[in-house]
Amino acid sequence: MGKPHPVELRKRAVWFVEQGFTHTETARRIWVLIRFVNDMVRLWRETCSLAPMRQGNPGRGKLTGVTDWVRRRITAQPDLTNDVLTAELA
Repeated sequence: MGKPHPVELRKRAVWFVEQGFTHTETARRIWVLIRFVNDMVRLWRETCSLAPMRQGNPGRGKLTGVTDWVRRRITAQPDLTNDVLTAELA
């Protein structure tokens, strides 16, 4: 997943729209997609903030259910390899 656009660029997009430029004109002026301008204006109107949302999927990984088991195994035998852990999980 890519990095979010800088807050300064987000502010500039909203500023142009608030000055009366269309979303298309704004996108052309600051070299972004129209979708980005739409999203930033919507985000500003809904939250009054242009801070990027948290990315990723925290707490719901594939190993969430076996995290404690993996930690115990690594503590008991620190030189375990991923291949060994994978075989034991299977």
